Amino acid sequence: MELLLLSNSTAPGRGFLEHALDEIADVLQGRKRLLFLAQASFEPEQYTRVMEEALQPLQLEVVSTHAGADPAAELEHADAVFVGGGNSFRLLNELQQLHLLESLRTRVRSGMPYLAASAGTNLACPTIRTTNDMPIVQPSSFQALELVPFQINPHYLDADPASPHLGASRSQRISEFLVQNDVPVVALREGAWLRVSGSSAIVAGAADSRLFARGVDPVDLASGSDISTLLQTRPRYDTPLS
Repeated sequence: MELLLLSNSTAPGRGFLEHALDEIADVLQGRKRLLFLAQASFEPEQYTRVMEEALQPLQLEVVSTHAGADPAAELEHADAVFVGGGNSFRLLNELQQLHLLESLRTRVRSGMPYLAASAGTNLACPTIRTTNDMPIVQPSSFQALELVPFQINPHYLDADPASPHLGASRSQRISEFLVQNDVPVVALREGAWLRVSGSSAIVAGAADSRLFARGVDPVDLASGSDISTLLQTRPRYDTPLS
């Protein structure tokens, strides 16, 4: 598989996807027809226009499933797919209703590049349980694409010791997840991404990432760190610590 899983679409002081455009071009390797899934957004038409403009330097044909075309047919004819950000629960629910999950999983596992940001990155995991989003809708299940066998937390924020009144930190939330589930969590700070190519998995970008796992202290991952061993993970959900 070829995966590019971004924490975010827009980096401070940069245009939409500008911080990752070279990496996107490298993943696509000249492919021309990109299917954009904007179902996580409440403004899919505007989101698609922003995506088209951002990817214009790559001379891509960007096709969106919200525009009335047959989503399954568009997926069948796509050279690559980009799943955009927004609300992860809405995204999963919409793709379940469109009956796209299984065919999308099959295409990606057969070699079609999967690019994503934010909610789309959550969708690449076995479940969306480590999203930061509010459950504004109720999908039929939390099961996602399982393109990687571990969880990802995009938009990871470090706790601010000067503001304890802000409530539970992101690391606390992930620690709570690990009490109930024995699955590593790769936390991507803003500007970071995960690139998977075959048996290789590298965290890269303009920021470091952080690895959480049950029973051990979190480990910071410098940009360029190889985490390929995590591709051998056997996730165990709903296995609370006794």
